[in-house]
Amino acid sequence: MSDIFENDIDSQTDLSGLEDNERSDFAEESQNYVYKEPLYRLKLEYSCEGLYANIADDSSLELNAGDAVIVPTRYGKDLALVLGKATTPVGIKPDDVVIIDRKATKEDLKKAEDMKQKEIDAFKVFKEKVAYHKLDMKLISTHFLIDEQKALFFFSADNRVDFRELVKDLVSVFKMRIELRQVGVRDESRITGGLGVCGRPYCCHAVSDKLRPVSIRMAKEQNLSLNSMKISGQCGRLLCCLSYEFDFYSEARKKLPSEGLHIFYDGTNFRITEINPLTSMIKMMGDDGRLIEVNSSRFVKENGRWKIN
Repeated sequence: MSDIFENDIDSQTDLSGLEDNERSDFAEESQNYVYKEPLYRLKLEYSCEGLYANIADDSSLELNAGDAVIVPTRYGKDLALVLGKATTPVGIKPDDVVIIDRKATKEDLKKAEDMKQKEIDAFKVFKEKVAYHKLDMKLISTHFLIDEQKALFFFSADNRVDFRELVKDLVSVFKMRIELRQVGVRDESRITGGLGVCGRPYCCHAVSDKLRPVSIRMAKEQNLSLNSMKISGQCGRLLCCLSYEFDFYSEARKKLPSEGLHIFYDGTNFRITEINPLTSMIKMMGDDGRLIEVNSSRFVKENGRWKIN
């Protein structure tokens, strides 16, 4: 573990390496888009990717949470799990909504179960071939599509990898289309899963992969210590939870005085030193040395100036 994870970071340290550049296609404008109903939330279990889907206009299909369906994905037609109806879709564009092809049959589910052993065997074959070609790449997961003759291999690597010869070997072994996907550190955490510093499963794995990009500003908005061990997850990037907590803190701070503001109270000049939007408490240091804590409800703004009732 590098030194950056063991020391507090001062204001001169470049924290840009912790910021998230892997969600540049997050679509906040989708919040104002009117989606066709019913809109279902789906999940690709092998990659923990979220999907939104509609039923075809001429279909009478009825779906419940826990059902399995066949849908078009960016990898090809495949099995997805229905999580339920979506009333407030987050972080997607209208073009991201797919049309459900059909409900999975017993044969589809049986095939998916049989594929699991095949995927375990393919994992071993892949690692053997990588070692043979002396490639610097780490295999994360393997998946065979249900509705197409195609195998997916998700891997991570520090640099770009020339895997053309590797693909030829894999095609000769599996006799089907082979697709290798190099993923980033957030995607790796989303696929493998695990427990975060909070003791709960990773947000990207258990909550949603449709989160907005995370920035240092979000950590500063919460007055968090800019210590990378405290504000970054197991993937080495900023904690996902900062992104969905950010709106609360931003809105709460608009109704509160800012830190550093001077207020005359109880016969003394005080300076606001700390604001806690969660507890609604504000700490102030007086010129006479007193340190007091006041509930934010006592602060009012009159004629553009803050005072305490």
